[in-house]
Amino acid sequence: MEYKDKVVLIVGASSGIGRTLALRLAGMGAQVVAMARREDRLRHLSAEIVARGGRCSLQVADAQDPGAALRAVQGALAEHGRIDLLMLNAGGAPAIDMRSMTASEVLGYMRSNYDVAVNVLFPALDAMRRQRSGVVVATNSLAGLLGVPLQGPYCAAKGALKLLIDTCRVEFAEFGIRFVSVYPGFIATEATAGDGMPAPLQMSEDRAVDHLLRALQGRYMDYAFPRPMTALVWLANALPKRLVVRILRRDVPPLGTELRPW
Repeated sequence: MEYKDKVVLIVGASSGIGRTLALRLAGMGAQVVAMARREDRLRHLSAEIVARGGRCSLQVADAQDPGAALRAVQGALAEHGRIDLLMLNAGGAPAIDMRSMTASEVLGYMRSNYDVAVNVLFPALDAMRRQRSGVVVATNSLAGLLGVPLQGPYCAAKGALKLLIDTCRVEFAEFGIRFVSVYPGFIATEATAGDGMPAPLQMSEDRAVDHLLRALQGRYMDYAFPRPMTALVWLANALPKRLVVRILRRDVPPLGTELRPW
């Protein structure tokens, strides 16, 4: 797809993949609408984009609040008249042991990884239905395809998002809306630094954005990377469940172990 003059709403634009993507797409001529909670970081991002000759407007909002998310989408529409591309990049989780968590703590990760996407997605879909066009990209995770130790609530949230986007792809097809689910492995971001999780085959934010743009250009519905990690997840889902559980249990620390950065 061509990005010049396209209105691109990026959720989670203040850091990580979202920030790198905002800089990259603005450099390709897109009108970037950067959305996140941290206004100071968004302003730094906007200044950097403008200094490079790009265009960027801001929507400061905590997307865990449905009303705030709705107002942010409405603000983008009031300013630009349309949303051509929606990038859902918010979320993440450190190493978390469910054996020491409460129900409310588990649900907190659902809100930060699933609710934020839903709260922005559906107001944006209303606009795309009227336009009868649009592209939605959900940055999921390979963890959304397999339950892994120390990431249970995160896996559950990403798994729910996978199924939601899969169903949207069917139900909204008549409106010309395209959905892309991207499943990265471990990405080296500010949020993941020292998060207590091992990170085999970890890649940079820039390399991850290369893959994300390739998914868009190649008109994929689902795009997972890197290939070796993707193959391992595929194998784990193909093997007998008892064997996979036995293998994964080796990564479960003794109960009460303090989870330290790797």
